[in-house]
Amino acid sequence: MGLFILRRLAVMLFTALCLTFIVFFLTNLEPNLEKLAKTEGNFRMSDEAVQSWLSDRGYTDNTFVKFGRWMGVAPGWETVKEDGTVLRQCRDAKLPEEDRATYCGVLQGDWGYSLRFKTDVSNVISERLGATGKLMFFVMIFMVPMALIVGVLAGMREGSGLDRSLSTFSIATTATPEYVSGVIFIAVFSSSAVGLKWFKGSATSALEDITFENFTLPVLTIALYGMGYVARMTRASMTEVMTAQFIRTARLKGVSFRNIVLKHALRNALIAPFTVIMLQFPWLLNGVVIVETLFNYKGFGWALVEAASNNDIELLLAVSVVSVAVVLITQLISDIGYVYLNPRIRVS
Repeated sequence: MGLFILRRLAVMLFTALCLTFIVFFLTNLEPNLEKLAKTEGNFRMSDEAVQSWLSDRGYTDNTFVKFGRWMGVAPGWETVKEDGTVLRQCRDAKLPEEDRATYCGVLQGDWGYSLRFKTDVSNVISERLGATGKLMFFVMIFMVPMALIVGVLAGMREGSGLDRSLSTFSIATTATPEYVSGVIFIAVFSSSAVGLKWFKGSATSALEDITFENFTLPVLTIALYGMGYVARMTRASMTEVMTAQFIRTARLKGVSFRNIVLKHALRNALIAPFTVIMLQFPWLLNGVVIVETLFNYKGFGWALVEAASNNDIELLLAVSVVSVAVVLITQLISDIGYVYLNPRIRVS
């Protein structure tokens, strides 16, 4: 198991590096850099002025060199202008020029400066990721138990009326995107036009104080979309277990149906959904982007939209790295957990 984890960690680091480089390359394309120069300088800048601005700040260097600087494995750029002004990538106002660091990148804890929020990117990421963490916590608390209950009930008696009803519900929730269900919830439960003003359409106040009124709709919107898929997988696993030989033997021995489900079938049926539940974390990141924008909840997804809309390259890179890390870590946990839950699985 230890060797398996080390191999997976090595593959994860290589995958994260490749994906991060792809995002870095795309965000540093010439149109984006030109827009950045005009945003920071002047929208009426000439092409020569744009190239001069980019050259002074190292943006015209080789892509691999720029990526190394951003990672912190290559020295930061330094430009001495004709008037003697020195521009440095590694800038720390608390230190004199000669004492400032040579390397300043992700490995040194410097994620850059956010042009949109006018602060360090690390501050933006930690604050917004914490807000999204609260949202995801409540989503998982609601989604996982409800999905497992629906899946188990549907799979207990395959082909029954309850099975068909719950399966239809699961398919309907999975087939409905978050932006559709979110708009419907807002129109029905928080719009004055319908009259059911039970909840607030905006979840901005939940950043300071989470209440049932301002947090229910965003949690419900995300949870419903993921719940249907987990419920369907649980139902399929439960149906397969209920037709297994050991279940038939228990029935022939006269064991009650309730004990068969709780003591024999349930434990085996929940092995497969564990992997699906862990994979919900990266999938739900897509829903977070939509729902946070829809309900004006200023979390991780909202920061991604703001970074993309305002060409905030440093923040966009940081958000992408965090997203890649979440996907890879949850996949690793899923693989390890599945091995422990299913004794029949052996790691070579």
